[in-house]
Amino acid sequence: MSDAPVAILTGAGRGMGAACARELAARGWSVALLSRSGSAADLAASIGGIGMKGSVTSEEDLRALVDAVLKKHGRIDAVVNSTGDPVSGELLEIADGDWHGGLDLVFLNVVRMARLVTPAMLRREDGAIVNISTCFAREPSLRFPVSSALRAALGAFARMYAERYAASGIRMNNILPGFVDSYEVDPDTVRTIPMGRPGSVGEIARAAAFLVSPEARYITGQSLRIDGGLTRSI
Repeated sequence: MSDAPVAILTGAGRGMGAACARELAARGWSVALLSRSGSAADLAASIGGIGMKGSVTSEEDLRALVDAVLKKHGRIDAVVNSTGDPVSGELLEIADGDWHGGLDLVFLNVVRMARLVTPAMLRREDGAIVNISTCFAREPSLRFPVSSALRAALGAFARMYAERYAASGIRMNNILPGFVDSYEVDPDTVRTIPMGRPGSVGEIARAAAFLVSPEARYITGQSLRIDGGLTRSI
């Protein structure tokens, strides 16, 4: 076992999750990655980490990842929770099953992971969890109704978790990206962004790396918007 800090990252096969994994590995972290495809395992092999195929909707898959990390490293310093987006559609035409699926994907994934890693963090009285959410958790959008509603709930959960565990040295914060370059953003949408461009996955990754670092030790329960000025609420 080395003294390098250890981070678990979900949804790490591509996009923002993969960018966060590369950023932390470049900063000397040991990383353990999960994705539904084999992409996380391939990325982990290229940067010297643990890689597993699994879903954030499966507590068994998350437990297997956490157990593998503790067996190899004996510690968990940080978690970056990232997932894909739940289904979208016309507000009242979204089926109950799709609402429940979104709850499983973008809210309960964080609750499950917190249950699994918090005991290990409590033993060291140190740890940080960062959840990659969306700026529409603050300003709901009819384009993304399930994501907007359930990630707003995630903001409340992060505040409660922060209050419960701050005195134990464990922090939880959310990152709220706007439109990012991990997918194509149409010109009409780009024109609504004050900075005139989508964010980059690298910009999201550097924010996550800061929030799990000792430099952010006094920051907890916060939701940091990284949206190029897209949302306007104070």
